Amino acid sequence: MVLTPAAHAEPDTSSSKVIQSGRASWYGPGFHGRRTASGETFNTNDLTAAHRTLPFGTKVRVVNRKTGKSVVVRINDRGPYAHGRVIDLSKASAQAIGISGVGSVDVAQL
Repeated sequence: MVLTPAAHAEPDTSSSKVIQSGRASWYGPGFHGRRTASGETFNTNDLTAAHRTLPFGTKVRVVNRKTGKSVVVRINDRGPYAHGRVIDLSKASAQAIGISGVGSVDVAQL
């Protein structure tokens, strides 16, 4: 049996400190298979994200404020470049917490 990325979502039970709150979006179409700012190949099915300032390799918990679902992602790219967004999630990461476009999130560094 193959687990889908949504199987990785879990209720937010973390005690990590929220470092940022705001809007999150997902990216993938047109970027899958291309190099990220960290030098690795982007895979929209991995649990990764783009952040403007966090070091590459940093793990953060992203909580969808509407659903309460969370996912742990690894920062491997720079962005988002859309105004007012704090993090860009891979498609798998966004699906895991129920974001299909843009959603309100809390970001906590692990």
